[in-house]
Amino acid sequence: MTYHAPVKQLRFTLDSIAGLSRLYGNAAFAELSDDLVDAVLEEAGRFAAEVLAPLNATGDREGSKLANGKVTLPKGFAEAYKGFVEGGWNGITGVTEYGGQGLPHAVGIAVQEMWQSANMAFGLCPILSQGAIEALTAHGTDEQKRKYLPKLISGEWTGTMNLTEPGAGSDVGALKSKAVRADDGAYKITGTKIFITWGEHDAAENIIHLALARLPDAPPGTRGISLFLVPKFLVKDDGTLGPHNDLRCVGLEHKLGIHGSPTCVMSFGDDGGATGFLIGRENKGMSAMFTMMNAARLNVGVQGVAIAERSFQQALAFARERRQGKPFGLQHETTEMMPIVFHADVRRMLLTQKAIAEAGRAVCLANAVAIDEARHGETEAVRAAAKAREELLTPLSKGWCTDMGVEAASLGVQVHGGMGFIEETGAAQHYRDARILPIYEGTNGIQAIDLIGRKLALEGGETVKRFLAEVRDNAAGCEGAAQVQLNAIAKELTRALNAAEAATAWLQNMMRTSPNEALPGAAPYLRLMGTLAGAHFLALGARTAHARLTNGDPDRTFLATRIAVAQFFAEQLLPQTEGLLGPVTRGAGGPFALSGDDIDA
Repeated sequence: MTYHAPVKQLRFTLDSIAGLSRLYGNAAFAELSDDLVDAVLEEAGRFAAEVLAPLNATGDREGSKLANGKVTLPKGFAEAYKGFVEGGWNGITGVTEYGGQGLPHAVGIAVQEMWQSANMAFGLCPILSQGAIEALTAHGTDEQKRKYLPKLISGEWTGTMNLTEPGAGSDVGALKSKAVRADDGAYKITGTKIFITWGEHDAAENIIHLALARLPDAPPGTRGISLFLVPKFLVKDDGTLGPHNDLRCVGLEHKLGIHGSPTCVMSFGDDGGATGFLIGRENKGMSAMFTMMNAARLNVGVQGVAIAERSFQQALAFARERRQGKPFGLQHETTEMMPIVFHADVRRMLLTQKAIAEAGRAVCLANAVAIDEARHGETEAVRAAAKAREELLTPLSKGWCTDMGVEAASLGVQVHGGMGFIEETGAAQHYRDARILPIYEGTNGIQAIDLIGRKLALEGGETVKRFLAEVRDNAAGCEGAAQVQLNAIAKELTRALNAAEAATAWLQNMMRTSPNEALPGAAPYLRLMGTLAGAHFLALGARTAHARLTNGDPDRTFLATRIAVAQFFAEQLLPQTEGLLGPVTRGAGGPFALSGDDIDA
């Protein structure tokens, strides 16, 4: 099925919702302009549609293969990656000091959505490299940056995160991989890591593994974790490649989806120890790890948006072609069956998919602009406020967008009817690929606990208070507009906001006094806040679209669609927030009414 990059929608979201214009004139982005952003998005959309998208289904069917310790990617992947590197795509947000193009993170996230929509199995590779780049940029020594960042930023080398072990998943403090100090200042790493995405492949000449391990004298738990850089091929001082390091892929996971992406079992130190180099300080690996994880969490959230968009495009194309039955009111006016896009329930499903994709896109791009302002804002006050906003939006981007991506992909199967359950149509692949996303980079339950445990307490509760006040101002702006659709959005925003404020106050109080009563409400609260944020950002876009229409903008269909989608989301999806208030505030009685031994009675 053909993929059409939603360049126009991305540009509208960046400009009218996320606030990219606030970065224009910033000294960190001196070359940023409308023309440059347009050119980047257009060319990225072309590469995604013409090069990556055609490999999506074939890569799913063929999968990656392991033989004699070497992984071969599906046909066309290595060649596509070569084109990806030659096009400079891996380095568009990289620091210019090491060969990057220095564009805002928000532009990189917009481009990232297109890679993931076109071919999520392929798109996982640059996500992992980006995490390695972030960690090295923040915590590496000058020598490590000089030696590794240029090749990572260009994409000539790829990066991975080696965190998970057979007995240590979300609880990384339970890991057993070991690091022993060597006489030359390096370390010898031994252990087994699982679920290592793109841990071995044939698309790049070197792979830079960032691996967590524990020193012999380290304290227990997360306080005793260190982070190490372990290259597949050791790198000489002049930058050329030396011998193969003592690490190898010993297995590929057989997965529900993302078959084109090699998910590896990596063995370190079978012949005495893989040579690794400390990143940051000994026993302080968690801070470096979270630098990687936070970058990955937003990127995975974008994958949820991307899979919703791709599933929607395919479902819409099918609904326009598939003829079945006749809608009510037309049974006696025609003898021919009609395309199912005319049926009310099919239209509801399609608009739900579209609204999910557009709302998630807005949440993620607003998050990305906050990251840019947190790093490059012109005053300390701007940077601090943006950092707090980034912290609040990150669990929403990762948790809500990936949960909703799965729901959108499931609706895509449903629109296809029985044919959606047949692999040949391709609808099932999107659903299978999407299902990993709520599990990646800290499960969504962990995102929810982070939201209520850390983010609601930021600045003594002022961060979330500011966000809710922003939503209330937006609702007032919609209500004051002389436009019926905006007035309808205002009504629903206000009702949802009241539920959000009540839920937030209850959780903040319970987290201070009885945390175990609050924790069962964490996941429904994330759902509530994510839905509210999606509606809020779509409403901002609707107000801009209305203003442009009022001023005679000729792009009437596009702008009217932005208003209609915002109204649909507000009236059809946003009312869930009132229903979620109960589950958020019911406490631990329900989940713990039965003991662990009695659940199956």
